[in-house]
Amino acid sequence: MSSSLSGKLSIEIEVKSPARDFFEANGKRLYEIPKLCPTCIPKVELVEGKWEEVGAVVNWHLVLGGNTVIFKALFESIDDDKLSVTFNVIGGLLVESYKSFKFIFQAIPKKEGCLVLWTYEYEKLNSDIPDPKELLQFAAVFTREIDDTLMKISQE
Repeated sequence: MSSSLSGKLSIEIEVKSPARDFFEANGKRLYEIPKLCPTCIPKVELVEGKWEEVGAVVNWHLVLGGNTVIFKALFESIDDDKLSVTFNVIGGLLVESYKSFKFIFQAIPKKEGCLVLWTYEYEKLNSDIPDPKELLQFAAVFTREIDDTLMKISQE
């Protein structure tokens, strides 16, 4: 694996919601994501398995740059202690550019709220493909939208 083709990008976003709430939304209740952030992810479809179980396959519909992008991901791991979830992309637009692509979510508790960490690990098919930096910006917007919705729900 060539180091110029492999990469890892991360972004940390501070939010007001508790870490457990963020983890539950992104790991245990994926079917609620379109209600929590309809602007970024209008649809999530279960293709195989059960929503909250490792091995499930999910189609994600993301709105990137005004266009809907669909990719299929395998729910690879969930860690209740570390409040983290790993998805392995196995189909859709991302596999046209990347030999492998994983996205890892972790909610890190703070005294108030939490720190949301998104990490992308990938291997590009060739050196002409740019690093997926636009997906970091998407993760920030997506995370803030979920935080806003979770905060509204907690105040009801």
